[in-house]
Amino acid sequence: METRIKTIVDLLSDKKAENIETVDLKGKGYIVDAVIIATALNNRHSIALLNYLRETLKPLGEEFVRVEEDGEWSIIDMGDMFIHIMTEVHRDTYNIEQFLREVKRGDYK
Repeated sequence: METRIKTIVDLLSDKKAENIETVDLKGKGYIVDAVIIATALNNRHSIALLNYLRETLKPLGEEFVRVEEDGEWSIIDMGDMFIHIMTEVHRDTYNIEQFLREVKRGDYK
């Protein structure tokens, strides 16, 4: 899993995603074991990041179980991992990092 996460983080970084964070939730009772969150510069950049991940990861055998695609906030479900690509406004508004910190601490019920 760590190698996969590093690959995804590197791909996002290569395409100028900002403020990339990873949250390890293995053993925390959450629906996935890891979450990656990245900030896109704008809607077009968000869609470009999503398409780049698709084009690059699928040939490596990664499965995209479900994709909710929106220029402001796209979510990729990879089965055991979520990738959130968000514009800065959406990331600030929804602050999913706070929610994930609560899950990690076991404070979320």
